[in-house]
Amino acid sequence: MGYFEDIQKAVRRIPFGKVATYGEIARGAGHPGTARQVAWALRDMTAIELPWQRVLGHGGRILLQGESGRHQRQLLEQEGIAFIGLRVDMKRHEFRFARAKRKE
Repeated sequence: MGYFEDIQKAVRRIPFGKVATYGEIARGAGHPGTARQVAWALRDMTAIELPWQRVLGHGGRILLQGESGRHQRQLLEQEGIAFIGLRVDMKRHEFRFARAKRKE
């Protein structure tokens, strides 16, 4: 399985009502330290149905700008995800993956 497939699989594992950071997705996919690449990988997967809205920047920040960021927040709020200001309440909604082995 390749990097993009690993990322897709990890994103699909985030439960409804939970969120994960780009860094957590990288760790959960077995590629720790590749948070920036996760963002790049997701950008290229627009045709694939993934719960992309559940993936956030460090500390629960929505990193998308403008209408895309507002849409992401709306989708998260529809899942019952609470915000504190501009950030998701990570104490209530953060999803952590079990420790995955690093991919070679």
